[in-house]
Amino acid sequence: MDKYQLKQYMDASPDAKLKDLVMKLLYDEILGLRIAPGSKLNVNQIASSLGISRTPVAEAVAGLSEGGFVVTHPGQPGSFVLDLSLTDMIDLYRVRDAVESTAAALCAYRADDHVVRELSLLAEAFKESVENRDIRGMKDTDMPFHRLIIDSCGNPYVVQSYEQILPKLIMYQASMLEFIVHQNDKANPWMASVKYNHISVVSAIRMRMPELARQSMTEHVGASLNFTSLAGDGMDPFRALRRP
Repeated sequence: MDKYQLKQYMDASPDAKLKDLVMKLLYDEILGLRIAPGSKLNVNQIASSLGISRTPVAEAVAGLSEGGFVVTHPGQPGSFVLDLSLTDMIDLYRVRDAVESTAAALCAYRADDHVVRELSLLAEAFKESVENRDIRGMKDTDMPFHRLIIDSCGNPYVVQSYEQILPKLIMYQASMLEFIVHQNDKANPWMASVKYNHISVVSAIRMRMPELARQSMTEHVGASLNFTSLAGDGMDPFRALRRP
């Protein structure tokens, strides 16, 4: 753990509680895959590396557990980062497809012009970020794009369903963006599809074509899954992330 990064957080937010800053640091480390999926979080070790007491670290881990990013396992002491695998991602993305394709179709009926403009800006910015391998730009535009579609669909049950899968979805999306940085268009033919999918979804919503919006989102979810699958060169791409 980087105590200098924690100091930067403290300097930027001097009034924030230490446990909240440690939770932000752990969250960033988890989503950046610098803490491997499935890893056990050693509170004492983390506290020592950060030069702080164990109490704010324990509170931060508890906060991440409430958010769904950290879990416990029956019969095993301690807390663990959510594990990732291609098989699990396939199962999750089947549900993601059902939820987000429905939300996209509803947006084609209900989204106002302001939402469509915001979606368009996010889609264009995401495309540019992928082209430039700008990981920060991708993270700043990818999930906000999907979140805006969910929040604008007008159906509370769709929103609730999305919230149920959101923690693990955030982790898989973050990992996919990390894979993009290390791939090229020739090595992974799904790169181009991922790059333009957001724009296709927005175009369908702007034209008020619900079924096309549904289909475009389904194609996007499938392209994201296919891209991640190929990122492993025939193996589970998440296997290499796990510590022996």
